[in-house]
Amino acid sequence: MRNQRKINVPKFKAEYGFYTDAQRSQTMKNIRGFNTKPEIIFRKALWHMGFRYRTNDKGLPGSPDIVLGKYKLVIFIDGEFWHGFNWVEKKKKIKANRGFWIPKIERNVQRDNENNESLINMGWVVFRFWQDEIRKDLPGCLNKVLNHIRQIDV
Repeated sequence: MRNQRKINVPKFKAEYGFYTDAQRSQTMKNIRGFNTKPEIIFRKALWHMGFRYRTNDKGLPGSPDIVLGKYKLVIFIDGEFWHGFNWVEKKKKIKANRGFWIPKIERNVQRDNENNESLINMGWVVFRFWQDEIRKDLPGCLNKVLNHIRQIDV
């Protein structure tokens, strides 16, 4: 056996909200970047209405969650934490590792704005919905998209 060093990782009790590095790593791995439940719910609703789309098109800025190419329409369904929902208030509530999370989320918000601008300049219409918005008011979100499509089809 080769020289194997044992790395001492401090153990913290999970009941207090602290995790070891391995536990934290596994928790972060379990966070989905795409195919989240709200995305799937929204896509299924569009599919049942007869709309066909592409998902996570890497050829477009920001890899939109849903791309309706026929209508030059892209849809993003963003997580509240990662994309800075109500950021001015939420920023104050971050207590752990502020030096990491605040710049990270602010950069995500900045990148979202840059992607929106790029897509608009390319002639795409951009819709952004919060995951919670999809969970609470799916018909309302779908109506926003459908109203836009109806204006194009007229």
